[in-house]
Amino acid sequence: MFERFGRSVELARASWNVLRSDKELLLFPAISFLLTVLVTISFAVPLWATGALERAADGGVDVVTAVLAFLYYFVTYTVIIFCNAALVGAAMIRLEGGDPTVREGFRIAFSRLPAILGYAAISATVGMILRAIAERGGVVGAIGSAIVGIAWILATFLAVPVLVVEGVGPIEAVKRSGCLLKRTWGEQVVGNLGIGLLFGLMALAVILVGGALVAVIASVAAPLAIVVIVLVVIAVAAIALVGAAVSGIFTASLYRYVTKGDGGLMFPKATLQQAFRAKA
Repeated sequence: MFERFGRSVELARASWNVLRSDKELLLFPAISFLLTVLVTISFAVPLWATGALERAADGGVDVVTAVLAFLYYFVTYTVIIFCNAALVGAAMIRLEGGDPTVREGFRIAFSRLPAILGYAAISATVGMILRAIAERGGVVGAIGSAIVGIAWILATFLAVPVLVVEGVGPIEAVKRSGCLLKRTWGEQVVGNLGIGLLFGLMALAVILVGGALVAVIASVAAPLAIVVIVLVVIAVAAIALVGAAVSGIFTASLYRYVTKGDGGLMFPKATLQQAFRAKA
């Protein structure tokens, strides 16, 4: 377990080095975040204006609200998967020693748009089903939904790289990612949790320090306290964007190694060989 954790730390550090060498990769999660906010606003405003949000909160979901909820899931997943595909495509070029541009990343994503739309539809359907189970199944339903959700995340961890590189359809990408899970599940779990924990702790530290400063300054200079709050929000958003970019590069490196035998020029090959050595 400790060896696996150490390998995952090395892989995460190598992913960070890739990002340092090509800071343009940060634009993909940034664009994804901005588009997701716009999509959320565009759906929330009409739902609020028509009273659909109040009906949903009271447990009364009609057909129109359900359809709009599915469309929201579908559009949101499309944006996230599309930008992630662009990030993975650009990261693949960087891992091969190239110097990708933002345009190249989005060009790769546009070339796989039909498959991305199909994968987004599948993800939206799964998300709707899991949410319905969690809301209507009580404690047992919530636990079951969480377990299935985690299994789905693990099984589809490499679906985007498969879509980008292999040019298969969404269903085949999910199946292929599930097959690769047998060889990568340990690094998927430890690596992704490690990256998420690291950047989560950094964000928490910023929030705690910022909150303490606001508490001290608020009684003396309220405008300055507002400035501190804005700076904390910006810092937390920046940490989240860097974490998303590192996670995308990490995913690309895992896929590259299990399919090509190396993780790219900036990844320690000895570590990868130990992480994915053939099973007896």
